[in-house]
Amino acid sequence: MKVGVYFDLRVPPGSGLDPARVYAHTLEMCEFAEASGLDSIWVSEHHGFDDGYLPQALTFAAAVAARTRTARVGTALVVAPLHATVELAEQAAVVDLISDGRLDLGLGAGYQQAEFELYGADRDARFATMTGQVSELREMWSGRHVTPAPVQSPIPIWLGSGGEYGARRAGRLGANLLFVNPDLMPAYRQGRADAGLDPDTGRMGGPFFALPSEDPDREWSEMSGYIAYQQNSYRRHMARGVDGPRPREYDPAAGRNRPLSGPGAFWFGTPEDLTARFAAWIGDCPVDTVFLWASVGGMPEKTVERTVDLIARRMAPLLRGIGQGSNNCERSKTPLPVEPADESGSVIV
Repeated sequence: MKVGVYFDLRVPPGSGLDPARVYAHTLEMCEFAEASGLDSIWVSEHHGFDDGYLPQALTFAAAVAARTRTARVGTALVVAPLHATVELAEQAAVVDLISDGRLDLGLGAGYQQAEFELYGADRDARFATMTGQVSELREMWSGRHVTPAPVQSPIPIWLGSGGEYGARRAGRLGANLLFVNPDLMPAYRQGRADAGLDPDTGRMGGPFFALPSEDPDREWSEMSGYIAYQQNSYRRHMARGVDGPRPREYDPAAGRNRPLSGPGAFWFGTPEDLTARFAAWIGDCPVDTVFLWASVGGMPEKTVERTVDLIARRMAPLLRGIGQGSNNCERSKTPLPVEPADESGSVIV
């Protein structure tokens, strides 16, 4: 299993953080992550967030590509239906060229009403739009529409979804599945089989909703605040432009013990504890890559630096020793329920 880190570049209101410095420091951390032996660096996008969530993932990915040499650079994810397909194809090709073939393009259908209104896009058609974009992107990268063509032929596409329908869709489209949940592997394999693709060659990877600590008891009071802020920000912004009750406040203590496939799960513990729980959860399911949040809820620089170091130094060696199971990944337990928005990938970003 390969191990990476993830950044969303938030600048919470009232935090005193300077957006320009957050961007600069994040690029420094990307260099440090690579130098520390981590395998990948991931960013994602949202639009109109009041905490400065990164709005253009591929733009920042180009900067990461220019500052690194070996680590894979991934988007987890780009809200594909908000963008013209040729724009995505060209931007992705540029990042792949800058990185000399290190881009992993993660796409999602999106879910936030306010973002679709901002872009003048049709939210109701988002799944059909993204489905068409996958084949269109591959066609454009063939060299007839996007020049110069990317280094990789084609660039690997990952589709984010926390539900069975989305997993089956990713399989049918020949994309990798950008969400780690063993319960989704049967649907993903079925989708590949339906499309005449080898079910055994599909890849599953994605975020590991966890934050490691060398002293969880001492650090919990501080770190739980960052976790709560991040989760509440997602909930608050998900409700923009939608009639309904105000989202409930997130309980980080409950999320700390929730199964990873459940909504609001976010583990906290030592690297050894987190890895043991993760290994037990995925069982014999092969997981290609996982990435952990290097910065949660606008953490200060020293805390981000300590987190990246801890992931690289103590957690990555443990995680690399698991996830080598059978691609059948059959599970006997009953699948856990997921929130309706998970189908569009909301659990990923």
